[in-house]
Amino acid sequence: MMKTTATLTAAIALMTGAPVLAQSYDVETLAEGLDQPWAMTFLPDGGDILMTAKGGTFLLYDAGSGEVSALDGAPDVSTAGQGGLLDVALAPDFADNNVIYMTWAGSVTGGTTTHLGRGTLDTEAGTVTEIETLFQVSPGIDSTAHYGSRIVIHDGHIYMGTGDRAFKDFGPDHIAQDLSSENGSVIRLRLDGTVPDDNPFVDTQGAAPAIWSYGHRNIQAMTLHPDTSEIWLAEHGEAGGDEINIVARGENFGWPLAAYGVDYRTGEQFAPTHQDADGFAAPAYHWGPGRDDHFPPSGMTFYDGDAFPDWQGHLLVGNLFQQYIGVFPVDGAQVSDPERVLDGAGYRIRDVAVGPEDGYIYVLTDGEDAPLLRLVPAQG
Repeated sequence: MMKTTATLTAAIALMTGAPVLAQSYDVETLAEGLDQPWAMTFLPDGGDILMTAKGGTFLLYDAGSGEVSALDGAPDVSTAGQGGLLDVALAPDFADNNVIYMTWAGSVTGGTTTHLGRGTLDTEAGTVTEIETLFQVSPGIDSTAHYGSRIVIHDGHIYMGTGDRAFKDFGPDHIAQDLSSENGSVIRLRLDGTVPDDNPFVDTQGAAPAIWSYGHRNIQAMTLHPDTSEIWLAEHGEAGGDEINIVARGENFGWPLAAYGVDYRTGEQFAPTHQDADGFAAPAYHWGPGRDDHFPPSGMTFYDGDAFPDWQGHLLVGNLFQQYIGVFPVDGAQVSDPERVLDGAGYRIRDVAVGPEDGYIYVLTDGEDAPLLRLVPAQG
């Protein structure tokens, strides 16, 4: 395992004029040369990490040796554009059955769509087997963008965030406002992929019964609040207008009828911003229009470790374009402006996680030759 031992907080602050952070840290490089990694999850006992790569491969980081190995077995994925093998999570009873859940972009009638499935992980054999598709977002669309695809498992259910497939019809007929389609929504399923009877639109004629909330643009970050058990997510806006949202049953989050971004093509505002009593759930935090200081998110988690006590309870969210981790103070549903971790280091952030045993912050970067990093308290 290679380590970068310089304390980056002070060095980057001196170079960029950025404020000194509440917590200083060192950066360790755990692995290098990863090809377009997308998601990671810790395996129980020992700190090994299961990762996905967009090209359609599961990767296993061995914490003891520092080696990364490719596993045999994965679903057939569509890798064009933003497609590929995407999120991964362990089943609640993983210790008993080695079941993992995964999402991917795959071909269907009409184009491609986001899939949810599960399989069995065998680390000794280096395989993932018995993969079955549990759910396909409908309809399939001739697009290679906005698959969304983060998942959270809680209380016997799996929540999956989808995307709007880059629809540009910014009116009431937009697909994210169409309850017959799961595109641009959060869906809620039982762990076997069936729809729970208490989902909000089960009895609504013409509605897709899997939908839990809708009016989302492209969800690429989701996590569970450790105290409230609420599902939090972050989603991409249109030329700015990125949002952090607290998911609520049956709510319409407004995209694209209420938004803070502007049209990529024209730079013009296409919808009013969220207003009181407009019928839409407003974000807990949002960015304004334009791409100078926006926050296209990927990966998020609440910090609940002991290694960085001043960040306890803060929300960590990866930023792809601006290349930093946002560390957001959270008080109930109130989210404050973030500190910028790894700002200036040049990494697109794809996923972020807290080590369950050490409380360190693990960072999966993006690209064709990407490192897996670990942030540890600064020494000296």
